[in-house]
Amino acid sequence: MSEPVVWAMVVTYNRRALLDACLRALAAQTRPPDHVLVVDNASTDGTPDMVRDEFPDAELLELPFNSGSSGGFNAGLAAVRDSGADWGWVMDDDTIPTPEALERLLAARVPPGRPSSLLLASRVVWTDGTLHPMNQPVLRRDPAIYVEAAANGLLPVRTVTFPSLLVAREALERFGLPNAHYFIWGDDWEFTSRILRREARGYLVPDSVVEHRTKEAHTAVTSAGERYYFHARNWLFMMRSDSFRPAEKASLAFWLAGSVLTYLRTNRANRESVRTIVRAFRDGLGREPSGPVPA
Repeated sequence: MSEPVVWAMVVTYNRRALLDACLRALAAQTRPPDHVLVVDNASTDGTPDMVRDEFPDAELLELPFNSGSSGGFNAGLAAVRDSGADWGWVMDDDTIPTPEALERLLAARVPPGRPSSLLLASRVVWTDGTLHPMNQPVLRRDPAIYVEAAANGLLPVRTVTFPSLLVAREALERFGLPNAHYFIWGDDWEFTSRILRREARGYLVPDSVVEHRTKEAHTAVTSAGERYYFHARNWLFMMRSDSFRPAEKASLAFWLAGSVLTYLRTNRANRESVRTIVRAFRDGLGREPSGPVPA
């Protein structure tokens, strides 16, 4: 049986030093990816020149404007799908994989009698080794699948985030691409939930570890400022999508209410925070854009 072809795909914007560390970590993998694609969101800090000079083997896809991480993941996964690769290994530029991260993802074996995986996710930690609060997966609530997966060293997931996510080409061909118009936050939740709604074909691989090197162990609520707009707006988009069951949409509504209260409390309900929430609800209940949008 031939080895699967894996494209690593990194989305970046104005973070040369982090991207450099990410690309060096990819080159140091015990099982290196077969191809590295860097999707640059119109960086202005010399990122494209750095990639061309320091990583000449990496393919550089330069987008015409900053369409956010969502637009970058959309464009990058479209390229992975069209390449014919078996898997796309998706990450942000501040994701630093440990040397065996990809090898252990590919070594994951689903329980006997279960269909092959469509999604395989790494354990995402912060710089202190604890689980990153932004990237904790939602586990699938099916005792039989859970026990079977645990026996193989895996955890079945319902929803996962993008840092260090293996996406099968079959998933891209059957379920489409992430929503480019989300710009930032929630696109990975909607995308992975869309793929896994009816089929238990996604797993967390705990012994595959990556570091999400954010400045703080933050979430979209605790360290967002005006960008919280995207979190709340996209949450409303998700509640209107077909990627979630009715009961799950009720949970999304509950989580959104909690995050709004936390955001207001964190910002002392100042005028800017109230204005951000009003704008998010206005746009989240309106018509969804059909394609990538600039910053």
